[in-house]
This record gives sequence, C-alpha cells and structure tokens, in this order.
Amino acid sequence: MTRQPVLDQLADHIVALTLPHPTRIAIDGVDAAGKTTLANELVEPIEARGRQVLRASIDGFHRPRTERYQRGADSPAGYYLDSFDHAAIRAELIEPLGPQGNRVYRRAVFDFRADAPLDAPVSHAVADAILLFDGVFLLRPELNDGWDYRIFVHADFDVAVARAVPRDQAHGGAADALAARYWQRYVPGQRIYLQTVRPQELADVVVENNDPANPRLLLCNH
Repeated sequence: MTRQPVLDQLADHIVALTLPHPTRIAIDGVDAAGKTTLANELVEPIEARGRQVLRASIDGFHRPRTERYQRGADSPAGYYLDSFDHAAIRAELIEPLGPQGNRVYRRAVFDFRADAPLDAPVSHAVADAILLFDGVFLLRPELNDGWDYRIFVHADFDVAVARAVPRDQAHGGAADALAARYWQRYVPGQRIYLQTVRPQELADVVVENNDPANPRLLLCNH
C-alpha cells in the first residue's frame, strides 16, 4: 500500500475513538524507524477530520546528561533505563489529558542539547483533542496504561541505523563513529525493550516501515 492510504486509514481509526477526554496516542518504535515522520504526517489528515492535534515528543523529556550516562556512555542498559523522565511525561501530558485531568499540559520540560530544563509555557487542550506523542520505549510499564491508542512503527535495525547515521551527522560526528555508537548502545538497548516489554504485542496497530513509500498496516487483535 502506498503511504497516503495508510495515513488516511490511521487517521480514521484515531478519530473514531470516542472518549470524554483528549485521546492520547503513542507512536513507538526503534530509533529512526520513522516515528516522528509518521506523527508529523498524521497531523494534516486528523485536522482535516475536524480534530485539534497536540504534537509532542519524548525528546522533550530527557533526563540530565549525568543521569543518562551514569552507567557509561555506551551502556545499553543505561539507554533503556536512564534516558527519559517518565514521571514528567505522566505529570505534564498523560495525566492532565486523561480522565481525571484538567487538560492543562506542557509539551516539553528539558532541552537535551543544552542539557538544561525548559520553562515551557502551559497550554490548554479542548476535550476532543488528539495528542500525537512519538518516541522510544513508550509502551514500557511506566507509561503504557496512559495511552488510549498505541502505534508501533517497525523497521529492521540495519535499515534504521542506515537512516539514523546521516540524520545525526547534521549535528556533528563521523559516520563510522555514529554507526558504532548505534550498534554499541542504542540497538542493544532497544533489544532489551523488545525482549522484555514485547511492544508489538501491546500495540493496537503495527506500521511496517522498512519501505516508507510503501508501508504496511497490521491491525492487532488483543
């Protein structure tokens, strides 16, 4: 299937959800699987169906560098266990937009490039808004019960790393060194997640995204 029909089908599934609070969508997957691209592409078709979209990413919820690398800069366990502030994701987004929330939320709390907290302004969501939140490790136990719909974007590791290296070169670094870091830290960290959490079994839909021009949509039955 070409890409636009997949986007339209996903948008239809999402807007069909009827909840008394904003709909919280997790767009999960390994590094460079295509999560952010998919989230950004879903904004237009969802808005065209008459719904307000809130965009946020796990990149706005990193922990400080000293905490992220406390087990070592190349530690896979450190990547999985120490990278992100799950309590802040719940406090600033998941809970305010949930059944008991006041719909007052913040999209980000930390600038990982500056390694400093963000004093981001609060925003107010309408009751039928849709949060598209992309990131890694989103279906882990600390977060999974906070999502109303779960999308897992799949790409093989060799495909994902081949995408990630040129993307990351825009921020500096040699291709060989960047690739080595993915295979030493990020890929093994993702394997911990895939083996312990089994996110594809928790997802409502899996997007097979090795070929972004022709993705496949797999609906999951739980």
